[in-house]
Amino acid sequence: MPANGQPSSTRSARIARKLAVVGTGAAVLALPLIGATSASAATPTAAPAATTVTTYANNLDGWIRQSLDIMAQHGIPGSYDGIYRNIMRESSGNPYAINNWDSNAAKGTPSKGLLQVIDPTFAAYHVPGTAFDPYDPVANITAACNYAADRYGSIDNVFGAY
Repeated sequence: MPANGQPSSTRSARIARKLAVVGTGAAVLALPLIGATSASAATPTAAPAATTVTTYANNLDGWIRQSLDIMAQHGIPGSYDGIYRNIMRESSGNPYAINNWDSNAAKGTPSKGLLQVIDPTFAAYHVPGTAFDPYDPVANITAACNYAADRYGSIDNVFGAY
């Protein structure tokens, strides 16, 4: 006992002595119990937020779905069926289709891609976040739908050459 007559050991010191006597194996198991009384052990740590990335198939279905997601972000109306219907009419689903025989082609600006967009229209209605390439399927669909929304209210309202 110290000179002031008070016992010097505290509860945690007694536990530490007992653990030292029992052995290191028990000490390792008991350490979380000792640390759990501290403020830092009681504070939960936040797990990092999970980031989900949507992947799309590299085919007509994937291109339309990716375009629809981009269109939704930019407030451009349109439906899967409306886009698909127009693609089948314009290019039969060929992203490299080019029209070299209509009036636009005669003027030097042939229609290109899935939805047969001419370069000036593609440039004017290009949507940020897509490639600046009229042959890029997602960029072509999204720009064409942006144009159709401006001119006709939606690609869903287009039932012929536009």
